[in-house]
Amino acid sequence: MRWDNLVENRPMTGNSALFAADAVTTRTFDTPEFRGITFHEVRARSILNRVPGASRMPFEWTVNPYRGCSHACVYCFARKTHSYLDLDTGVGFDSQIVVKTNAPDLLRRELASRHWRGEHIAMGTNVDCYQRAEGRYRLMPGIISALRDRANPFSILTKGTLILRDLELLRQAAEVTEVGVSVSVGFTDRELWRTVEPGTPSPGRRLDAVHTLAEAGIGCSVLMAPVIPFLGDSPEQLRATVSAIAAAGAVSVTPLVLHLRPGAREWYLRWLGLHHPHLVERYERMYGDGAYAPTWYQRRITRQVHELADEFGIGPAHRGGSRRVAPARRAEEGEPAEEQGPTQLTLL
Repeated sequence: MRWDNLVENRPMTGNSALFAADAVTTRTFDTPEFRGITFHEVRARSILNRVPGASRMPFEWTVNPYRGCSHACVYCFARKTHSYLDLDTGVGFDSQIVVKTNAPDLLRRELASRHWRGEHIAMGTNVDCYQRAEGRYRLMPGIISALRDRANPFSILTKGTLILRDLELLRQAAEVTEVGVSVSVGFTDRELWRTVEPGTPSPGRRLDAVHTLAEAGIGCSVLMAPVIPFLGDSPEQLRATVSAIAAAGAVSVTPLVLHLRPGAREWYLRWLGLHHPHLVERYERMYGDGAYAPTWYQRRITRQVHELADEFGIGPAHRGGSRRVAPARRAEEGEPAEEQGPTQLTLL
């Protein structure tokens, strides 16, 4: 496997693509939640990643403490990244998890560099930083603490309910910098969830997390992603999903139609052929020109979701960048909790 772009102090030789085996510790755990999963523990040599200039993302920097994801979403666009390590982008992506064990310490060091200018950092935009592995490795508390201590703005996108473990750290960070929390819920159909997102908490549990964050004074957005053509896009399904998002107390909802990049495309179409063979031809027509659904279809879904959001009392998220929000004021001694405004966090 290729570890040269992950590990620190790699040898600068002409044959450095494969790092020495003793730089990686491979572990398996015989517990129900980790059965069948292999963890490759590495010491990364950098943790702040610049987003390619051609990217559509509204941020320039990311932190990814893991590679691969046990959420096993069949459509995950990040599957291609496993091929960079000569790892399988199908089952291997779901079960071969790279853990950057030094991520918190490394981030603290990089944030302190005189070259770092305090730009916004996005997390969970490649693989989920609150996937099951985080329950064991506990990298995110150290990462959030490092960002809090430098008052560095950041955002988190997740399908994992484990984010609630770090709720107090998020509140502390929001008092000194801009923080955004967004949960991904593309649909509420449980049968669809079981087949396309088998390793994730159910949509209902994710919306419970949104509610808990809201109750704690942390405004949470929902990325309604992906909206899956012909399986999760009927007017009834869209209505049910937006209604549930509103009931959970989300501050905004942003729809995103399924896109199929190389790596994800092959795996998803294989799944589609097994579970919904009658749709394969329709997908080949819809995605025949590239990774994205036709513009007319994306606009139709966006319009429908925004109309439903208005009906249920939540507005669409403002895309294209973070909103600047003043840090939350600490409650004065003796001030009733109900008189404090919610901690308004920025979106991705």
